[in-house]
Amino acid sequence: MAEIKVSNVEALGKPLGQYSHMTRVKNASETLYIAGMLAPGEDFDAQCTGVFRSIETALKSAGAGWRSVAQFTTYLVHSQDIPKFMAWRLREFPRMFPDGKYPPNTLLIIDRLVGEQYLIEVQTIAAL
Repeated sequence: MAEIKVSNVEALGKPLGQYSHMTRVKNASETLYIAGMLAPGEDFDAQCTGVFRSIETALKSAGAGWRSVAQFTTYLVHSQDIPKFMAWRLREFPRMFPDGKYPPNTLLIIDRLVGEQYLIEVQTIAAL
């Protein structure tokens, strides 16, 4: 298993949410690139929960887990959903990452996803 160190750089200031500035991976024998995950749902929270459930399924299929995640890239369709995304992570990430070492996350607001019903997509890089 890779040694994954998630850290913040004091000179960059405190992150604005449940993420860190960088991940250092040592001795990774494999890297997983998990395609952006989408999930159906009536609202943002339901889709967010489904997306991260799909990511967890993909990680487990490779013998990995949340501690293997090196980085997320998150795509939102509506900037108004940023507070919902931050609240979801504030509620769920402590369970997923109990040591409080949250992977870096790039958050992008885009015009739309592959289907108009989708509000969030998350791409994941993990190290084994």
